[in-house]
Amino acid sequence: MGLPIPGQAVRGSKTGKPIMALFDLLGRTWSLGIVWQLRHEHATFRQLQLRCEVISPTLLNSRLKELIALQLVMKTSQGYGLSAHGSELAKLIEPMADWSQQWASMLTTRSADV
Repeated sequence: MGLPIPGQAVRGSKTGKPIMALFDLLGRTWSLGIVWQLRHEHATFRQLQLRCEVISPTLLNSRLKELIALQLVMKTSQGYGLSAHGSELAKLIEPMADWSQQWASMLTTRSADV
C-alpha cells in the first residue's frame, strides 16, 4: 500500500481529499499510536518500541518511514520526534483522550446498571 497522499486515491476516497488521506494514514496499524507516544518528548527507536508495547521492529520501522515521508515525524540527534505539523496534529488529537475517558466511564457505569 502506497503512502496516503492528498490528491491521490486513498482508502475511502478516489479523489484523495486531504481529510481522507489523513484518516487513511491514522487508520494504519500504529500510526496514530506513534504520534501519540511522541507528543511530549523525543524517543529513540528502542524507547518508542517499548512505549508502543507490542509493535514489531519491522512495523515500527515502516510506520516511522511513512510518518517521516509525510513530514509528521523527524529524526534528530535525540531520536524521533514530531515535526511542527506532527505537533499540531497531536494537539488536535489530545482532547479525544479526555472524551474517551468520559466515554469509558459512561460505559462502565451503564454496564453496572444492566
